[in-house]
Amino acid sequence: MRVILSSIPQHGHLLPLLPLARALRAQGDEVAFLTGAGMLPVLLAEDIPLLPAGPMPDVLGEETFRRTGENPFVHPTPTAAASFFAGVRIDMAAEEALVGGRAFKPDLVIRERLDYLGPLVAADRGVPQATLTFGPAVPPFLIDVVDNDARSQYEARNLPTPTDRWYLDTCPPALQVDGWQRPPAWHALRPEPHRDNGDAAAPPKTSTRPRVLVTFGTFFNAPEKMTPLLRELSTVDVDIVVTLGLASTAEQYDVDQDRVTFVPFTALNTLLADVDVVLTHGGAGTTLGTLASAIPLVLTPVGADNFLNAGQVAAAGAGISLLPDQATPQAVAGAVRTVLAEFRYREAAASVAKEIAAMPTPAEVAAELRSALR
Repeated sequence: MRVILSSIPQHGHLLPLLPLARALRAQGDEVAFLTGAGMLPVLLAEDIPLLPAGPMPDVLGEETFRRTGENPFVHPTPTAAASFFAGVRIDMAAEEALVGGRAFKPDLVIRERLDYLGPLVAADRGVPQATLTFGPAVPPFLIDVVDNDARSQYEARNLPTPTDRWYLDTCPPALQVDGWQRPPAWHALRPEPHRDNGDAAAPPKTSTRPRVLVTFGTFFNAPEKMTPLLRELSTVDVDIVVTLGLASTAEQYDVDQDRVTFVPFTALNTLLADVDVVLTHGGAGTTLGTLASAIPLVLTPVGADNFLNAGQVAAAGAGISLLPDQATPQAVAGAVRTVLAEFRYREAAASVAKEIAAMPTPAEVAAELRSALR
């Protein structure tokens, strides 16, 4: 079986697809990723072919702002989201995507929920489509507008809008939004914290203090914003490990580096070793991967899907969420103290972890996909 996996060219969108890609390849299927060329280093590490299509998010965001006057990263209004994910990206990447799809000749296309190039290829090739979601369901007021924009783009190219043969849902029940109805093609898929094939290791545990992992992903980790937070967190009796993302260096953070350990971009499953609390912006991959490991969170949502994820974690009792006007360094440090001190947060995180462990593995889902397409 030949499978194209398609995603927005951002780590937070691509990495949740990797466990399924690995499982497909392990059972003998040929896989390739359809995404921006800037994701090549991630795919080279996995030895997965890239079908390059379209620019990276910075260019997509600039064009979205030019068209709408809105920043899709900070204020993802329906108009900005529709322009970024559907209108702008399809306009700037459709031709490359179609060329890549015709060359690869897939039997199946799997896209993450906010990717709209995969459906374009599935429609053009006349093959089934699966959609992989991460985190709670995107509210209809937002996703319906994006879907409608994409539909008009497909119609302009004389292509139908494909329907999902599989809707692969990585959200455990405890985090799903109230009242959400499963679509007919619904199948559960166990989320996993990102792992890599390298030999990176977490910093060794050298004290009996609790360990706090501070990770704001690869997009929301500006040193000038994180430095005051890290200084205040240093007043708590904890060991602090901070991820640097892809662009910053430890020297850019004006903090006591005897109290704070900086690590380069490292797979989450490695970083979670010996961690007691994760402080994060609330990206779906980090949130689900942390809870799969039964670790509670303190969340300070910044943009994109962060607010939805953080709200659902707080509602499930597995962490504390602080909105931007609440997330002063003092309040964040206080929330870390509270989560460490009150066992109920770890208990709730363990409950979510049990739900995740009961979901079908990527290998089981991959086998089901292959069996259905024989």
